[in-house]
Amino acid sequence: MGRRSSTVIFWLTTALVISSNASPILGSSKSDLLDLLNSNLKSLPSGLKSLFLPEALLPFSPGSSSRCKVYPGDKNWPSDEAWNKLNELTGDRLLSKPEPQGSICYPGAHFDAAKCANITAVWSRSYTHMDDPIEMFTPVAQGMTCMPPNVFDSGNCTRGGFPLYVLNATKPEHVQLGVNFARNTGVRLVVKNTGHDFLGKSGGQDALSIWTHWFKDIDYIENYVDKRLGYSGPAFKAGVGVQAFEIYKAAREKLKVVVGGEGETVGIFGGYIQGGGHSPLSSLYGTGADQVLAYEVVTADGEFVTASSTSNPDLFWAMRGGGGSTFGVATSVVVKAHPEMPTTASRFTFTSANIGNETFWAGIRSYVDYFVPNADAGTYAYFTLIPNVYTGIFTFNMSPFFAPGKSLNETKALLQPWFTRLNDLGIHFDPNITHFDSFYDAWRSSFPLEVVEKVNATTGSRMFPRANFQTEKKREELYQNLRQSSESNRVQVHFNIKAVDPANADNAVNSAWRSNILFAQQAVRWPVNATAAEILRIRKEFQTGDMQRWRDISPGSGGYLAEADRLEPNFGQAFWGNKYPRLLLLKKKWDPKNVFYAVTSVGSEGWRVESVDGLPNENGKLCRVA
Repeated sequence: MGRRSSTVIFWLTTALVISSNASPILGSSKSDLLDLLNSNLKSLPSGLKSLFLPEALLPFSPGSSSRCKVYPGDKNWPSDEAWNKLNELTGDRLLSKPEPQGSICYPGAHFDAAKCANITAVWSRSYTHMDDPIEMFTPVAQGMTCMPPNVFDSGNCTRGGFPLYVLNATKPEHVQLGVNFARNTGVRLVVKNTGHDFLGKSGGQDALSIWTHWFKDIDYIENYVDKRLGYSGPAFKAGVGVQAFEIYKAAREKLKVVVGGEGETVGIFGGYIQGGGHSPLSSLYGTGADQVLAYEVVTADGEFVTASSTSNPDLFWAMRGGGGSTFGVATSVVVKAHPEMPTTASRFTFTSANIGNETFWAGIRSYVDYFVPNADAGTYAYFTLIPNVYTGIFTFNMSPFFAPGKSLNETKALLQPWFTRLNDLGIHFDPNITHFDSFYDAWRSSFPLEVVEKVNATTGSRMFPRANFQTEKKREELYQNLRQSSESNRVQVHFNIKAVDPANADNAVNSAWRSNILFAQQAVRWPVNATAAEILRIRKEFQTGDMQRWRDISPGSGGYLAEADRLEPNFGQAFWGNKYPRLLLLKKKWDPKNVFYAVTSVGSEGWRVESVDGLPNENGKLCRVA
């Protein structure tokens, strides 16, 4: 390495010129990695220099044929000096062994009974976890090793599936250094934004995590023009750490809306938008990924590039729906902005307690008849079916029926046919139909804060296309399957929604979204004190039973990759349909050394986490499938 140092310096200087050809979006940000390395190269010990270089500047080809990623105790695990240098180069932004929040509840140096009581009281709130560098909203995927005992008593507190190091990135060069370090050492790399994910994709035992949560810049663009995409109009450029409550507020100030999730703490410019992303506005404008006009992204070889219709268009295609933590690490996104609009919403509930189960289910059956006209009208209905195994009572919650762009009278007219049938059945409820002057006000007032950190459940999902509603027979078949799931004690969350295909958008979004009318989820639960063997049996039976019933009546459709079960069979077809072969080819092109991995992501079938208890979680080494 030493005799090639002068050559490397030359390469670095040359690359500073070359990199300008891949100009960042709007020229408003750039990577200073090469300047940083130029200024620090001489001070680096010769044995460490290669750990931080992008692949194009390496005097060797990185990569390993070893079965597993590199872990503590392995001979190739980076030295403390190497980790310290990564911290120094990133401006002291490397967090070493961040403690799980639950550690304050267990004997040891971090024990604090008062703080434990305080955090236990708000443990199920997303705001408790969204700013934490390691916490995932799905502890089942982490391994359940350090929860507050009053939530789940793990007996002690271990790191489980949490990363060992976290790079608190706020600049593209921080991301580049993290990617280069992971690629050149063989350490497992994960990417985390807020931790919103049903599958636990932001975790990984003893991994290096790139934490993108604090990329928070928001810029408004009065007129963004992309002739190839056929778009000319307003847009926002946002850092990938921007969350729904932040971009919706910023858009409101410009009298605009953007397509994002209903959950207020979702980081919608990270994994959400890269995985497709359904929205209260999808029946009008399509998925979140359909809104993307350009990305700034760090690729697996350590380059900082623009992905757009004219720059790296194949990467642009893949990252609009192909999933996060797969093709690169986005740092910012440019998305379409749409006009602010008045919105009407309705929230109500009814149960079988006073009317009996048959009348209750007759009310649900009558609703199924209106899924197609409601979705075609541009509305978004978010409702749940909750069984109570102890009382035998079923509960329906509409929270809410959301009608963007609709007046009070228009919304009443849409709902009245169904409401008339409910009234005829003797089902009494208060529809609470409320009109708001803006989407923002309606969104803030209508959607509940999501409950997180569920300790004994997992969720599967399915998209039911228009074909499931075209005849009385097909609607009855769907209804009977939904009822059977409730009677099997499955909590169900549903979205009556379609995802229009704006201007025939060509991207990696699952084609099943385009014909979707009902995006349906059901959750399986197990006893809190169940053994690993019992949990695995219950989870497998859920997939071969209740979930397979849903697949059988919706052949050729799929599920949603961000709200799904890690055990989803044939996930490539389920999450991407006929686009999966192309995505596999692009994965091999843009990440041939498998720097990026997330469970059920494109190309992940070649790897698996060998968890310590045999359950599908991140508490184990990531290794190649034999």
